[in-house]
Amino acid sequence: MRNVCLVLAAIATTIAIGQPASADDLVKMTIGQRGNWDTAVPHLGEKAGIFKKHGITMEMVYTRGSGETVQPVISGNVDLGLAVGTLGAMGYFAKGAPVRIVAAEATGAADYFYAKTDSGITSLKDPKAKGKTIAYSTNGSSTDSMVKAFLKEWKVDLKPVATGSPPATLTAVMSNQVDVGWAAPPFGLKEIDEGKILLVARGSDTETIRGQTIRTIIANTDTLKKRRDVLRRFMQAYRETIEYMYSDNPQVMKDYAEFAGITPELAKRVRDEFFPRAILQMTEIKGLDQLLQDAIELKYTDRLLTKEQVAELIQTEIAK
Repeated sequence: MRNVCLVLAAIATTIAIGQPASADDLVKMTIGQRGNWDTAVPHLGEKAGIFKKHGITMEMVYTRGSGETVQPVISGNVDLGLAVGTLGAMGYFAKGAPVRIVAAEATGAADYFYAKTDSGITSLKDPKAKGKTIAYSTNGSSTDSMVKAFLKEWKVDLKPVATGSPPATLTAVMSNQVDVGWAAPPFGLKEIDEGKILLVARGSDTETIRGQTIRTIIANTDTLKKRRDVLRRFMQAYRETIEYMYSDNPQVMKDYAEFAGITPELAKRVRDEFFPRAILQMTEIKGLDQLLQDAIELKYTDRLLTKEQVAELIQTEIAK
């Protein structure tokens, strides 16, 4: 019996040696707005080895906003789209696109709107802002929703213009192509401190945006069906990374500062002043009833999504 056990053990060892180690699962994704604190989760988690621990490797492509983020998800060229405007996701789903919301990405808004200091515009409600142009990133993005919320709630006379990324927007503002720009920290804080631009509104100043989940993580429907376990492990690593980002580990700020091209001191200011931990909650699409109404009023959908459609669209249980 002892000899038989030894033989079996030897066979098992031989098989184990002969088999290659299991490879990590690759998750491809598009991510809106490189450099933002909330969109830095995959990068920081990868740097810290958190995704590797969960058997996940990533291929990340950064975009200028939701319009560019969603299309590769629809086509199936990537598995996930991160930082997709919630209303935009509802609109794409209503039109039959094969996308599902699998997690909240940002609840409330750290984004802000600004004007050149010498423009004379100090607020979007300022009479001097009447008839001026206001920037947003791309159609269907969260900043698109913010601008539409300003127009709806504040009844301001502004002309929306899609300007893409924060750097492109700043160039447009400083060259007088656009009157009011948009940005998300850390971008633009240096220019504010230098007195070149002035903050004139925050995205969360409206009832439409405040306390709502404004950005989401979406998945291709086929990916969600066939690779659910992989996506679940991705979400576990993502959630663990968020906890790491709000820890006292100094490496977090060093890595984010390098990623965003800023100082560690400014990196800490971005997190502590603009991104409270609650913004990055993952499991609930907050303000859903109002979002469904806003989707109609802001013309993302032409009719209210049914309870069955909402249940099909929002599958955040994978992020729990």
